[in-house]
Amino acid sequence: MDWIINDELGLTVGHLVGWTSASFMVVGGVLPYIPQYRQIKQTQDPEGFSLHVCLALLIANTLRILFWFSSRYELPLLVQSVVMNITMFLMIHLCVKVRRNNAIMRTRERVFSGDDTAATVTAGGTGGPLKKSRSRHYIYDFDSRYFWQWTDFQSYVDFMLVVWAVGAAVTYLLLSVTWFMETIGFLAVFTEAMLGLPQFARNYKNKSTHGMSICMVIMWTAGDMFKTGYFILRHAPTQFWICGTLQVSLDLAILLQVYIYRKNPAPRNTHRGD
Repeated sequence: MDWIINDELGLTVGHLVGWTSASFMVVGGVLPYIPQYRQIKQTQDPEGFSLHVCLALLIANTLRILFWFSSRYELPLLVQSVVMNITMFLMIHLCVKVRRNNAIMRTRERVFSGDDTAATVTAGGTGGPLKKSRSRHYIYDFDSRYFWQWTDFQSYVDFMLVVWAVGAAVTYLLLSVTWFMETIGFLAVFTEAMLGLPQFARNYKNKSTHGMSICMVIMWTAGDMFKTGYFILRHAPTQFWICGTLQVSLDLAILLQVYIYRKNPAPRNTHRGD
């Protein structure tokens, strides 16, 4: 009788651990961005956070979703990619909104598809438009000079819609080509491994970590160390733990920047307008 109870208890505990692990996999990657989101919202200063972090994660998770159609990996990882993409759009929306509200002078509209003749006049600090003129925008008007530096949220959405459409079409055509789908999977892991590079470069350029949430980076580091250790212990493919090690190294490099630049003031070229 005891062994039956133990088996049943073990099954119940196993299910509980499995559900807990799956839930953590879904929301665990989002947690580091909560303190950064709150800090930007409270200070109304998004300049310490690099939006290229959002770009890296959007591309990495898009590739991971496409890779799922070839290699049906665990469902929680697929859901995590969807949740992460939504989170990145929330971060972008907040940063764009705050930058527009902080504009204190006439600013040129920079959009994904369109010319740069449109302009908006904003009242200092209020974000209220006094005069606005827009011209028609076409996809072939894309200006690479302003890539991922657009002044409206819709441009970021439009760009990712194009990426998703092209990615879905190519994946559909080459789904049976093993080497291509394996490359997609590797690029997804490698792009995520380079996640911290845009933030590292931004800190180095500003010689300051002002505006960046240290809590976010600490949570990055803890999560990436746990993930890399898991890859090693579970004998995951070599590219997984190599990319994980690279990711941890970037996290530690950013924490080193926090120490080196701790006495440096906020950069004077913080953008309040264009």
